[in-house]
Amino acid sequence: MSEFTSDLPILFREVGILAGGVTILDRISIDISAGLPTVFVGPNGSGKTTLLRAAIGLIPPSHGHITWGGREAAPPTRRAIVFQRPAMLRRSVAGNIRYALAATAVPRAEHEKRIAAVLSLVGLESLAGRPARRLSSGEQQRLAVARALARDPAVLFLDEPTASLDPAATKAIEDILRAVSARGVKVVMATHDLGEARRLAGEIVLLHRGRVIESGSADAFFAAPATEEARKFIAGELLL
Repeated sequence: MSEFTSDLPILFREVGILAGGVTILDRISIDISAGLPTVFVGPNGSGKTTLLRAAIGLIPPSHGHITWGGREAAPPTRRAIVFQRPAMLRRSVAGNIRYALAATAVPRAEHEKRIAAVLSLVGLESLAGRPARRLSSGEQQRLAVARALARDPAVLFLDEPTASLDPAATKAIEDILRAVSARGVKVVMATHDLGEARRLAGEIVLLHRGRVIESGSADAFFAAPATEEARKFIAGELLL
């Protein structure tokens, strides 16, 4: 895994995103830099998923600018994303990763070594030959992470990666993300789970109604939130 990337920092400057005349993101200005995971939190409908997809480059801004390492048109060759409900191909566990590798610049001679390495990282090496669609939900999510990591991303994006998982499967995913972050991969994720945010985040971005309410270190956010909205959100109160 690379310890640096020219895609970082990812800078949002007054970014707005509209869909059907509705403002989804409103004047977003944030910096996503190398280091510990950046975690987007906020109520349902706050814009977390849209912000995540804009950060990887899947959604262009309606106005404002996003740059990756100072460039506005950086190809996403070193970025990968894991969705909340990833699709499993009708292939084996190893076959799913082999398929992902086919679209990369990784030499074919290195594919089997890469497959073994990422399956070991996510604890699925003993299931390499099993049909991916016969895995449990937690195992499928670990495979989705492995499939993304096979591309050797410098930035890994995840959208609610543990939303439908039980506590044991959630812990497995969180352990993998800690290991990935320790290897120098920048983790950027959205979650509705404040406990997960506390456990993983180095930086928190709180969204509400498409706007950034508060951003900064996770320690400061949870210990001494600077806004009333953040205090209410941490306390489990409804944000209006």
